[in-house]
Amino acid sequence: MKTLPVDIDRDRLPQHVAFIMDGNGRWAKQRGLPRIAGHRQGARILKDLVRCCKDWGIPTLTVYAFSTENWQRPLKEVEFLMRLFERLLRKELAEMHQEGVRLQFLGDLSELPSTLQTEMTQACDITAQNQGVTFNVAVNYGSRLEITRACQALAQQVKQGILNPEDIDESTISQQLYAPNGPDPDLLIRTSGEQRLSNYLLWQLAYTELYFTDRFWPDFDRSAFHEALLAYQQRDRRFGKVATALSA
Repeated sequence: MKTLPVDIDRDRLPQHVAFIMDGNGRWAKQRGLPRIAGHRQGARILKDLVRCCKDWGIPTLTVYAFSTENWQRPLKEVEFLMRLFERLLRKELAEMHQEGVRLQFLGDLSELPSTLQTEMTQACDITAQNQGVTFNVAVNYGSRLEITRACQALAQQVKQGILNPEDIDESTISQQLYAPNGPDPDLLIRTSGEQRLSNYLLWQLAYTELYFTDRFWPDFDRSAFHEALLAYQQRDRRFGKVATALSA
């Protein structure tokens, strides 16, 4: 399905889709494989879904690649993930750049390996002007930490006399977040059957449609994405307002 499926209304496509890519380890365990095999297959799925968003006309996607809590996983797995991130950036950057992908990273990147930080900075610089699709990768990301740091930054501005407390509003707070100029997600997809947000984009998901699927992430292909988009287009997004049909 390289082109947009005919049963999807292009005018009602989400402009920003966020993913919680869950189930890599369980996918591998079901097959008698090490957990890292699930991460490798998950990376292949992600690569195709970035291309799928570009093919189908979805301008922004954000993925939860590594949370602030994921440091508690076995050291061997964490080290593998750091190497995988770095290897994928080196291997895929040229192709992503050629396809018009703009890369951005969300999170506290200062705690990542220095070599990985260098690769991330280079990737963002190289792709900064691309307009095919914006690909946000949340790494060492925690939404509570993001909001806390936004509040600390504003408190510092108040302390310095730069900002009046009464001038703080939603927009002011949003400007202190990791991706201040990006649109909020229209659709959040979480795989593996879990139904929770796991400290992900808590500020940005205020009116996002949530879609949960039992599929593990390594099985979430274009057909599964198609199903999610069909379900999304069945939703009546009211943003707190009364539905048109009820107000008539």
